[in-house]
Amino acid sequence: MCIPSENVRPLFSFRLIYLPDIYFHFFFQIIGGEECEPHSRPYMASLNYGYHFCGGVLINNQWVLSVAHCWYKLRGASFISDFSMCSYDYQTLDYDIMLIKLFHPVEVTEAVAPIPLPTGCPMGGLPCSVSGWGNTAMDVNMPTRLQCLNVPIVEDSDCENAYPGMITRRMLCAGYMDGGRDACNGDSGSPLMCVGEVHGLVSWGQGCAQPNYPGVYVKVCEFLYWIEETLAANS
Repeated sequence: MCIPSENVRPLFSFRLIYLPDIYFHFFFQIIGGEECEPHSRPYMASLNYGYHFCGGVLINNQWVLSVAHCWYKLRGASFISDFSMCSYDYQTLDYDIMLIKLFHPVEVTEAVAPIPLPTGCPMGGLPCSVSGWGNTAMDVNMPTRLQCLNVPIVEDSDCENAYPGMITRRMLCAGYMDGGRDACNGDSGSPLMCVGEVHGLVSWGQGCAQPNYPGVYVKVCEFLYWIEETLAANS
């Protein structure tokens, strides 16, 4: 467990964005998806400095899960404490996970609610859904509504073949090997939801919706002990 960053400047604001009041977007390109149903993703979070720069997911009324490579944007932030894995490797994006503790709990409602952590690791072929703000196709204007896309978990062998030597046990792939439908780099930290649980966090990938290159996600089930330990030590 790493020491939380020092909070000295009141520059960072945390927003739980709920449908249909969504106005922030960035580079997360949902290719081949569609607008989410209102209140269907009450766990979605937006990290922003007046503009959206990363996604996140609410896992209880005071903690948000995101990815460690968004941490540099949080340095010096007020209103939160952030905890990232000491083993995080910015070159390989291994251990790319971060917890954010809000100074004040949120009020849980129909529109703002946490999502459960996984009870196990996902198998290849499991149907999931990823959501984010961004393009619905390459080289078009970004929509102002949250976009959703159904994607399956990719078999480990196909994931490794797509990215030889780059996939660790703390990563998983999701998407379509024939391309055309995908989440893309940019709005990192947004959740991959499977069977009502958060199983992945958008981390990295090769291009957008390219054949043979599925999206790579943080494999949340590999960090359950660290999450539970961090929450217990900082409650």
